[in-house]
Amino acid sequence: MSEKTLKYQKTSHVLVIDLNGPLDHSVAKSQISAELGEFCDEATWDEEVRVVVISDTGEKALSRETNLNKAVSVDALEEEMEPLSFTEPISKLDRPVVAAISGDAIGQGLELALACDIRIASETSRFGLPQIKTGHLPWDGGTQRLSRLVGRGKALEMILTGEVIGAQEALRIGLVYKVVPKKDLTEVTMKLALEMASKGPIALRYIKEAIYKGMDMTLKQGLRLEADLYLLIHTSKDRTEGIQAFREKRRPKFEGK
Repeated sequence: MSEKTLKYQKTSHVLVIDLNGPLDHSVAKSQISAELGEFCDEATWDEEVRVVVISDTGEKALSRETNLNKAVSVDALEEEMEPLSFTEPISKLDRPVVAAISGDAIGQGLELALACDIRIASETSRFGLPQIKTGHLPWDGGTQRLSRLVGRGKALEMILTGEVIGAQEALRIGLVYKVVPKKDLTEVTMKLALEMASKGPIALRYIKEAIYKGMDMTLKQGLRLEADLYLLIHTSKDRTEGIQAFREKRRPKFEGK
């Protein structure tokens, strides 16, 4: 592994992980999986990191559409039999994760984007889970996360037909949060990430926990979880700082404590 498939930098409590190559062969997949695990572990233990951004500046970084035309071979079959998850390390992050999608998010690339909490796309981006075209099905969270995000009907439509949709349709069905010109994508994404990072880091984590865990609970259980987290945050220094800053009409200086 002479060259990193992922690049990263930290700016004002925001960790940016940049995909620097396509997901189109087993070597890249193995490297991306390992590096994602490494960077996400680092973000989990780094108290300075409050928001994570995953971007795809590499050409076709989130598109595995080219693999649909790959000839069946021993190497190809071995690759399919030893799947490497991109979504597992992302899904374990307790910080908000924003995906900045400049190109296409196809196949496992879309599954990676679905593991993020918020997706911002360029006007030319396309989205799809076309595995059905080769007799396969999404396996890295696509069938579960897409249906939870856009609803069962639209998820079935996209996955059963292998349909690839454009950015405006993705915005309409709630697959992405915002569609912007490609040249503005980084600026818009970082503005959102920095704005979130300026909020209370404990509150950010608790909100994410309440929503994700609550989806697997009854309403009564979810409401109890929400109340428990609300009471927990009352014991934090950040809550005191937030109240004091409000009274003094200034921006709060949260420490995550």
